[in-house]
Amino acid sequence: MVYYGQTSCEQDTERYLDVVKYVFSSYKKEVPLVINTMGWVKGEGLLLLIDIIRLLSPSHIVQMDVYDWKAMAPLTPEYVHLTPGLYTKGKQQAKCKQMGTSGAENWKSSEGEGDASAPEYKLLYVHPEFPRAGVAGEARVHSGVLRDMSILGYLGQLQSPDIGAVLPLHSLVPYQVPFSAVALRVIHTDVAPTNIMYAVNASWVGLCRIPDEIRCQTDGPVLLTQTPVCDCLGFGIVRGVEMEKKLYHILTPVPPENLRLVNCLLLGNIAIPNCILVGQQGVEGEIPYVTSDYNYSILGSGKLKKKKHFKRREYAFECDY
Repeated sequence: MVYYGQTSCEQDTERYLDVVKYVFSSYKKEVPLVINTMGWVKGEGLLLLIDIIRLLSPSHIVQMDVYDWKAMAPLTPEYVHLTPGLYTKGKQQAKCKQMGTSGAENWKSSEGEGDASAPEYKLLYVHPEFPRAGVAGEARVHSGVLRDMSILGYLGQLQSPDIGAVLPLHSLVPYQVPFSAVALRVIHTDVAPTNIMYAVNASWVGLCRIPDEIRCQTDGPVLLTQTPVCDCLGFGIVRGVEMEKKLYHILTPVPPENLRLVNCLLLGNIAIPNCILVGQQGVEGEIPYVTSDYNYSILGSGKLKKKKHFKRREYAFECDY
């Protein structure tokens, strides 16, 4: 598993391909492999999909059309062979024109005859008739809800197995991690070193392992200058940063035997669901990490956005956090 750190690869497609290559390199080919590609199939998304097909050389491709939306071209082996991707080239169709004695124009291939043959896979073209399938915007709403529920389910592992009240974040005991023990990197944007701790505090992080040994001349923090493509062992929340003792306080359900391997924290553009922060019970005074009295002119600050789709009947659900 690799932590990409964003819900869309549009801003960094090159790193996305690097991640795909890294994950695929561990496939032992002893069992069947099912690859679930993205739903981004327009523009550069389609070109990226062609790159991925060339890279992974599948034996079968299942292409699902949408009955009420203009379909994209069938991903036949010939189509993938001829069409250029985002980073790969298709077989060129250069032609030369020759005039026959009768004046008719005959077109013959002038090059490419020695090129590699078209990829060999079977295309299974499916026409599902799901109601409202392909309606613009609905996929984004669904994925946002499912993402929040997935995060809530993951953090649910921090709770006691006994049926009872759900404990808020401030009632859970975190791990203490020295600054010098882990490297730090913000994936999706540039953050000045002086502001890095403000960005990391109360953030969702990937708990990763880089092959390099962490070397720190001081007591930290250790900042990486490039985003590594490396193993991710799980996720956590930086519940606090203790500057005096140079410690991160991290909440995570990852077992201790795996945490011993973690030496890198990657911070991406994945937000903790709002209900976790605003629904902390048993707090006297202001709720931790939530305030209404703040200077929003400070770079990087912002208000929690209300997700209007929660009000819609088909998506309404209660959050116990």
